Amino acid sequence: MRSRFAILLTLICLSVAPAVAQNMDSLETVLRSTTSDSIRFTLLIDLSKKFQYKNFNAAKQFSERALTIAEKKNWPWAKVAVFSQEGFLATLSGDYTRAIKFDNQNLQLVIAQQDSASISETLNFLGNDYSDLGKYDEAYYYFTQSYRVARAINDSLKMTVAIYNIGTVLTEMGQYDLALDHFSVATKLSEAIDDLDGLPHNQDAVGDVFLRKKDFDKAEENLLKALKNTKARNITVLEPRIRKNLARLYFATNKFEQAFASYDTAIQIYRSTGNAFGEAGVNLGISEILIEQGQFDEAREKIESSLATATGFNADKMSIDCYKLLSSLAERKGDFKAALAYHKNYKQMEDSLFSQDMLEKIFHDQLRFRTEVKDLEIATLSKAKSDQQEELKREEFLRNILVVVVALTIILLFTVYRSGQRRIRINKLLIEHQEEIKKRKDELEQLNQVKDKFFSIISHDLRSPINALSGILNLMEGDHITREEFSMLTKELRTQFNHTRTLINNLLDWALLQMDKLKITPEKIELSSLVNENFNLLASMHLKDMKLVNQVAANTYAWGDLNMLNLILRNLILNAIKFSKSGGSIEISATEKEGWITLGVRDYGIGIQPEVQRILFEKTMGYSTPGTANEKGTGLGLILCKEFVEKNGGTIWLESTPGKGSTFYFTLRKA
Repeated sequence: MRSRFAILLTLICLSVAPAVAQNMDSLETVLRSTTSDSIRFTLLIDLSKKFQYKNFNAAKQFSERALTIAEKKNWPWAKVAVFSQEGFLATLSGDYTRAIKFDNQNLQLVIAQQDSASISETLNFLGNDYSDLGKYDEAYYYFTQSYRVARAINDSLKMTVAIYNIGTVLTEMGQYDLALDHFSVATKLSEAIDDLDGLPHNQDAVGDVFLRKKDFDKAEENLLKALKNTKARNITVLEPRIRKNLARLYFATNKFEQAFASYDTAIQIYRSTGNAFGEAGVNLGISEILIEQGQFDEAREKIESSLATATGFNADKMSIDCYKLLSSLAERKGDFKAALAYHKNYKQMEDSLFSQDMLEKIFHDQLRFRTEVKDLEIATLSKAKSDQQEELKREEFLRNILVVVVALTIILLFTVYRSGQRRIRINKLLIEHQEEIKKRKDELEQLNQVKDKFFSIISHDLRSPINALSGILNLMEGDHITREEFSMLTKELRTQFNHTRTLINNLLDWALLQMDKLKITPEKIELSSLVNENFNLLASMHLKDMKLVNQVAANTYAWGDLNMLNLILRNLILNAIKFSKSGGSIEISATEKEGWITLGVRDYGIGIQPEVQRILFEKTMGYSTPGTANEKGTGLGLILCKEFVEKNGGTIWLESTPGKGSTFYFTLRKA
């Protein structure tokens, strides 16, 4: 049902000074400092309204404090305001019995004050309370009375709300065509009087009718429109109802996952305001899905919980829905005796839901009501048309004045046009020049970073292995070293040579890349053979006696630049060897998916810390750590790998667990 807040934006509400009402902090500050009960009451009501969707418990506390003041002072105007707010909060929490109590108290007050507008509002609130409990006789009575009072004072908004609400009762009666007529009129009137909050309510109601008629396309169209407009208008209390209707639609079309998701969103909104009644209604919908999926025990638990809630609230319609589902559940389980008993329960309650007197009253009312509504529609639309014509006349008058002003302005502008054009050209040139300077500045800064990195590598990482080589050679020149020492130095010499060769090759390729001199020549490459070639090359270097395992299937082809791909594989294999212990193994695999091949280079070494993983491929970082045999590095190899992979249209990433090893992955297009 349409919420009291969204139905009527003209709720009885005491305003405070604009400076005070700017934010909740200022209101609370004034509340603590004032000694006036009337001001305190006004602030408490305003705070309750501001918190009602953000912090329901706080909103309730503020309202209860206001209620204490109103009852202590016995101020009728204060009671009207606080009874209305208490009733609304009770509706938000699903406590419709409490809402009826306050709305009845409010009705007596506004009748005594002869406030017709407030009488119509309060009658509508009572109708909503009874309707949500499934007591449609009472709901229909209050909705029609609200309409009569609103019609007597010619209040179009309140008449529109009443027409909409009568349509919801007709929907529950199964009078779908008649209900759609009411929603159609309500929609037209809402548009005519610019009631934008009314439109999503009407769309939701129309969607509900089409859902019951099993016209699922129209149901979905209207419900999605309602959800979009509800979010746009921030009508919080309407959203869970729309979500429930969408869930019902998804269930009816066997989209169970979507139904669960929609129910979950609805239940979260209800829980935010402690609305146990609304949550119970959602659980009934969920239990229907569970029955369909054969999860009978869980379904029964939810139904019985909802039935307890319905009984506690004296909610006839929900109780009927509970007994229907219990009957269906018992039938699915083969317990036909229990199914019959539940069936009798809900049929007995359903038969009493709409009395014969009510049905006859509705029949006679609608004969008269349709004529009245049609007259109202014509009168409202005529007034809107008249207002539109007056607006057009005003616009025409203003347009004539504007023509004169524009003509004079054109003459004036033309006199300065030529001088202005020259100034514009100059400014444009200046802006373009400034943008070019900024662009060049950014490029230079990036180039400086690259240059700094390049020279850092040359000055340190290249010098270090050369100095090491020189030292080894000096030792070997002497005659005072043993055969064993000579063998060790030879091994070290080979290691330093391999490192230096790799470093120089990477530096040369990197320098070419930075100067855009490195061109890509893609070709069809057989990956298994390529891996074997690199394994054979690296095996000849006697690096830690590693076991190199080629898991790439034969005849696996990819597109890429051969030289770049060789460098990528070589650097990733060397990196894996670097961080593996002697005698370990390196594995290279390939998987195919959706036109791409993913190669993985895996080691079982020391792994990489998470904080290091994040910066390994950054161009300006060049992060490197010593290997398991204290091997040196520059970090340049991984940077090259990333740039070469991306130039071949792929991506590169790693997965690593410290102490267990790492796997570097990169993708290539399948040939």
